[in-house]
Amino acid sequence: MDQNFLAERFEEHRTHLLAVAYRILGSGNEAEDALQEAWLRLSRSDTAEIDNLGGWLTTVVARICLNVLQSRKVRNEEPLADHEPADIATDPETEAVLGDSIGLALLVVLDTLAPPERLAFVLHDIFAVPFDEIAPVVGKTPATARQLASRARRRVQGARAAADRDRQRQVVAAFLAAARGGDFDALLTLLDPDVVLRADATAVATGAVPAYGAKAVADTFAGRAKGARLALIDDRSGLVWTVSGTPRVVFDFTISDGRIVAIDLLADADTLDQLELRVQR
Repeated sequence: MDQNFLAERFEEHRTHLLAVAYRILGSGNEAEDALQEAWLRLSRSDTAEIDNLGGWLTTVVARICLNVLQSRKVRNEEPLADHEPADIATDPETEAVLGDSIGLALLVVLDTLAPPERLAFVLHDIFAVPFDEIAPVVGKTPATARQLASRARRRVQGARAAADRDRQRQVVAAFLAAARGGDFDALLTLLDPDVVLRADATAVATGAVPAYGAKAVADTFAGRAKGARLALIDDRSGLVWTVSGTPRVVFDFTISDGRIVAIDLLADADTLDQLELRVQR
């Protein structure tokens, strides 16, 4: 095949291959190096025997990346300083692909995985590559490749859950600080425009008033909640108001995309008894 035509075909797959390499390696410079090596291998190959160029290149890039990961583990290196994709995003299409590719927190988690686990997870869970195609790359059977991806998936899901808990705690803590300080504008930034404040019958009987919408809910809490404290409610961050150490009202938050979409005031004694509450100092 003519080298110029081959180069054009390679460029057609560049954005996809760059995304694969970056997702596996988490390093812009190493991703570019992997693509350069893939091009050299392609230019030296008998292309007449390649039926699916895109699949062939993806496999080659994956093998190159696996070698890089294994070498990195041997040298005990971490590419955290190069975890930003901006240095390789040279056009809007590439920037969009890499921008959606993977967050820094997930890259840090992937760095803790064994190279075959990382590669199997990225290829299958992000790019939907079948396990029978992943197996030869990692030198395992398809069943073992599936197990590698499964183990990696559990680690990633656990890390995401931990990150979600941390983010929820930050939002609830910011809400408490804004409420205590009477910072109406700060409350509005934390509340979803359609946020709803609900209260059970016991809470209503003690004066709680349900509300709908960010302004109404912010108005309800601005300058108040001074006696509330941060607490873990069934392992989720919330607030609790206690009297002589006894929980009287629990503020149960529902948070989506970093904003509070619902607050449930729970004061029924039986309900509170069923909750696992840990007041945070």
